[in-house]
Amino acid sequence: MNVRHLTFRLLQVYVAVVRLGSVSRAASQLHLTQPTVSQQLKRLAEAVGEPLLNIGEGRITPTLVGTELYHAALDALSRFEDFNGFLQDARQGTRGSFSIGVVTTAKYILPRLLGPFNRSFPGVEVSISVGNRGYILDRHRHQQDDLYLFSHPPTGEHTLSGRFIHNPLVLITPPDHWAVHHPPADFSALLEERFLLREPGSATRLVFEEWLRKRNLQLKRVMQIESNEVIRMSVEQGLGLAVLSEHTLAEGEHKLGRPAIPGFPLGSHWYLVCHGNRRMPYAAANFVRFINDNLAHCVDERYIHNDLGALLTQLNTQH
Repeated sequence: MNVRHLTFRLLQVYVAVVRLGSVSRAASQLHLTQPTVSQQLKRLAEAVGEPLLNIGEGRITPTLVGTELYHAALDALSRFEDFNGFLQDARQGTRGSFSIGVVTTAKYILPRLLGPFNRSFPGVEVSISVGNRGYILDRHRHQQDDLYLFSHPPTGEHTLSGRFIHNPLVLITPPDHWAVHHPPADFSALLEERFLLREPGSATRLVFEEWLRKRNLQLKRVMQIESNEVIRMSVEQGLGLAVLSEHTLAEGEHKLGRPAIPGFPLGSHWYLVCHGNRRMPYAAANFVRFINDNLAHCVDERYIHNDLGALLTQLNTQH
């Protein structure tokens, strides 16, 4: 048998004839003429090299070889039906996979988004890479992920982004710090304090240092710590003051002071970012749509600042 001569249409015609036991009924069901169906059956028999059908009175039945071909054709057609269903699910974003690169601070909000999404679309697999801003920027530069979560998005001709969550940066102190009970009228009163900062390039540090520059202020004592958790614990133990995302403080009970200082919290946002010159997987685009439609069910409404509509419009042009 020359399998190259077995086409999808030949198998469809053969299965219909065997099921219905009639060329005329098969032709009617397939919207073909009887001569066309007969010609297809002849081509199929020639490709197999064996008789496939017994032509009896009133009904056509398969031969021994024809019966095996019928079962093989059913398996093949069924597999393609399964694939067609999968293809429809994939195009709707309900099946498939995508990857997302996440800056360290965003790991506090990503589970709140992925949890509800996973419950709604269990057929989608998500891989997550977490690292500092420099690491995720490098992944973005080399297009290693489908989506990224930044609080200070990269720029570039082919970079698309949409902000969706307010990310207030708050000033924290040890719980017994003097500024908690007697807040100064101006931040300059704190310049002699030791400040615990993330590594250079951190979005939180970038926003804080820009805020200081605009006011012509300069910190006198700085300790660099490349971990939000370590910074938070160090502030609790009296090692210094810090500016952190409010989202990093939302989990658990912390012994911290939050003095009412003019200008705080600092304004910042979370952004979903993707490559405009790279086609996004359907599942990833569906994740963006899900966030846009269900954000109020994932995060506290006071943090919502949803501008994902413009990003979705741009993504729709890719599909």
